[in-house]
Amino acid sequence: MGASQWDYYVAYQPDLQAALDALRQHVLDTGDYWWAVPYEFGKSAADFPNRPQTEDELWAAEEVQEAGTHSILDVDRVLDTGEKPDYGTVEPVGAAEALDLIGTATLTRDHVGALWSLVRERSFGRCAVLHDEAGVPTEIFFFGYSGD
Repeated sequence: MGASQWDYYVAYQPDLQAALDALRQHVLDTGDYWWAVPYEFGKSAADFPNRPQTEDELWAAEEVQEAGTHSILDVDRVLDTGEKPDYGTVEPVGAAEALDLIGTATLTRDHVGALWSLVRERSFGRCAVLHDEAGVPTEIFFFGYSGD
């Protein structure tokens, strides 16, 4: 199948982990993730109304264990400053990294395209706080790719 790129915008809040947790719950609740039955080609998640209702049920499915969900559900923890990225984690874009890449630490939606170059591996997410024209944080951009 290959990996899938995913991205989400959520309202800004200072607690990035709380924002990730709420986003993950929303994606699970809405079914906005890959879910299919092996060898059921040409079908999408909408064709499977009896999808798992909890993450435990979701990750118990062998096909999900093997291929992931191709969504934010494939990552579950925002790293603290200085922590090394690992499988299933989300690394915030740091000020120095943003300055080096874009020339500013006050990121906006206009910078989102350039941020994709920071995603280096599958199943490692990134996030960036985005600001309005006045420099006020307004949203968090979660992005990455996962699945197999």
